[in-house]
Amino acid sequence: MQYTEPQSLKFDKDGLIPAIVQDHYTREVLTLAYMNAETLALTIAEGRTVFWSRSRQQVWRKGETSGNIQRVVSITADCDSDALVIDVVKAGPACHTGAESCFFQPVYVSDELKPFTWQALYDLIKGRKTDPKDGSYTTYLFEKGREKILKKIGEEATEVIIAAAKADNAETVYEIGDLAYHVLVLMVEAGIRIEDITGELEKRHVIDHKVKQERMQ
Repeated sequence: MQYTEPQSLKFDKDGLIPAIVQDHYTREVLTLAYMNAETLALTIAEGRTVFWSRSRQQVWRKGETSGNIQRVVSITADCDSDALVIDVVKAGPACHTGAESCFFQPVYVSDELKPFTWQALYDLIKGRKTDPKDGSYTTYLFEKGREKILKKIGEEATEVIIAAAKADNAETVYEIGDLAYHVLVLMVEAGIRIEDITGELEKRHVIDHKVKQERMQ
């Protein structure tokens, strides 16, 4: 892989370059901040996001006072080398309001093209717990408690096995969808996040990769 040298980046007349920060696990855009050559160098050296505060005109280490540090996974420049995307693992909300992302005010969403994401479904399920809705099956599950949720997961897992044993792919996909939904309900009930599962799977991938390498040597 060929890397872009920091000195070849194009900073604006104020010596700044926009940095779009996104969550490494969910791919959610977290915030838009700015860096200069100094804070970019500090970010690379420290492995955490360090920005230039335009309002305070000083170096700003994200999480220095809040504890919501962002550990840097990668930094990528765009085709013109005048903007950055910073992939991070965050330790808390990205926004000063306490929101996970600074981008939480909808302006327009196409009903036709709105994409499905696990995070969006998780957030919808979570909303049925924090803001119960009459007639909602999800709210009903939360009201009945963990024992009911676990019972449903057991039932749905059995349905998956039955459908797969019949080699009925359409039915298997349908039942896996039911199982996945109920697992998400359990995750919300237990306070387990999407990124927790993603992080666990990523760790397993790394470990498996190392084991394979050791066997090949």
